[in-house]
Amino acid sequence: MSTKILIADDEPNILISLEFLMKREGYEVVLARDGQEAIDAIERERPALVLLDVMMPVKTGFDVCHEVRNSESLRDTLIVMLTAKGRDTDVAKGLALGANAYMTKPFSTRELVQKVKEMLEPAP
Repeated sequence: MSTKILIADDEPNILISLEFLMKREGYEVVLARDGQEAIDAIERERPALVLLDVMMPVKTGFDVCHEVRNSESLRDTLIVMLTAKGRDTDVAKGLALGANAYMTKPFSTRELVQKVKEMLEPAP
């Protein structure tokens, strides 16, 4: 069974390209287009990892991260925040809310794939 990843982003082009990239790497992919969809999908699908945009409608990525970390059943979900908000204060906020990693846009797809693999495949 392949590992499930949720991609949450309100930008269709990013969703499409990340979905293609992660499927090519052999992951099962679930998509969400806003923060509330992301929360619903995390509760329903229980992905191993979430690629989470910060700036989304309804609920921000920060809100989603906070809710996941405060949920007994979801708190072990791995979260990589993806955002154009790359200031030190934004990175610090994301990590303080419980994100496992933080990547700023534009990011290298190779680096993203590497980061996802590192997080999902424990070192031997």
